[in-house]
Amino acid sequence: MSQQQVYDQAGFGRPVPRGQRPAIVVVDFSYGFTDPQYPTAADMSGPIAATRRLTDAARAAGMPVIYTTIAFHPGEVDRLPWLKKATGMAALTEGSRLVRIDAATGIQPGDPVVVKKGASAFFGSTLAALLTGAGVDTVVVTGATTSGCVRATVVDAVQSGFTVLVPADCCADRAQAPHDASLYDIGQKYGDVTDSDDILAWLAGLG
Repeated sequence: MSQQQVYDQAGFGRPVPRGQRPAIVVVDFSYGFTDPQYPTAADMSGPIAATRRLTDAARAAGMPVIYTTIAFHPGEVDRLPWLKKATGMAALTEGSRLVRIDAATGIQPGDPVVVKKGASAFFGSTLAALLTGAGVDTVVVTGATTSGCVRATVVDAVQSGFTVLVPADCCADRAQAPHDASLYDIGQKYGDVTDSDDILAWLAGLG
């Protein structure tokens, strides 16, 4: 039996019903992830451009666009267990350029920026309240990294009661293998993995 047959037999990989009130959540397209001069970053220009197509369209239609960034207070750096495992992340300190959203994303002054301390954009943050307050039923998750903060955000989005869509060309990682594996896992268990053209067409239909 093939891998796909095993998943099919177990009841995974079914398509999710799309709602009527979407939001775009852009995970951690901050300079610490997008500017290759920093050790924690990689070239994410392609996924940023694809994501911007979605955020521009959503914003024009009055749909919420929310960005996230990781930012640590210097006093937290020596105390958080995650930073003992992923030591490079300790450079993402409050007030530094590394935690600012990359201007190439097209972020606007009215777009909320959720500051987080861990992988999931939901954990210990205001994201769920922002989405619920806006009446959102479907979350389109984009950003970086696919295998880390995107995947964690997707899992928590489903667990928070939202339908999840993930355009693969709007996600970036430091290596191809974890990117591909995470998208496969997301598509089997948590949300529909699609692309930016599909999301754009869907948004236009809602508009």
